Amino acid sequence: MAKKPSLPHFRYERLLAKDAVWPVAGTDEVGRGPLAGPVAAAAVILDPKRLPKGVNDSKALTAEARLAAYDEIMRHALAVSVAFASAAEIDAINIRQASLTAMRRALAALALAPRYALVDGNDLPTALCCAGETIVGGDARSLSIAAASIVAKVTRDRLMARLCRLYPVYGFSRHVGYATPEHLAAIAQHGPCPYHRMSFSPFRAADVA
Repeated sequence: MAKKPSLPHFRYERLLAKDAVWPVAGTDEVGRGPLAGPVAAAAVILDPKRLPKGVNDSKALTAEARLAAYDEIMRHALAVSVAFASAAEIDAINIRQASLTAMRRALAALALAPRYALVDGNDLPTALCCAGETIVGGDARSLSIAAASIVAKVTRDRLMARLCRLYPVYGFSRHVGYATPEHLAAIAQHGPCPYHRMSFSPFRAADVA
């Protein structure tokens, strides 16, 4: 019998709380790969007494399950925040630095100041508002990071749907800025809009020369 995939847990957070390190926030970003739109990061402090149901790495959930989990998180979490780094910032400082900037902003924006941050990946943002550590694959391991991944994904998708109303020729609501054949064809026909990342292929001068 195949082993059932493990779900994100709350053990990291409980161990920190046991050592009087609380509140603990999880943070994650989405949108590193798209050709358009900002990178989004969320930070979430969960209530140990009211953990949300249905939370998993956002990439492992269907759109319907992700929305249901988002509603659970927003209903039960102690604090939630979302922050962005724009396409212009991505072009100015690169996508890695922009992602770290968005996570730093999300943690600083929490209404409940965290004592510690669990950060997805292996890159800890500098100048954080609190101490923290990275967890590789954290969105599949830490419940707080998984919750942040869901909030960031749902929020960014909704933003891209709004941008689609401003620039309908690109179809942002369908591909959320990724390099799909539809998106690339629209770029070839209409050129970029102000929300495209000009440091990304196919916009870089080296790619079109």
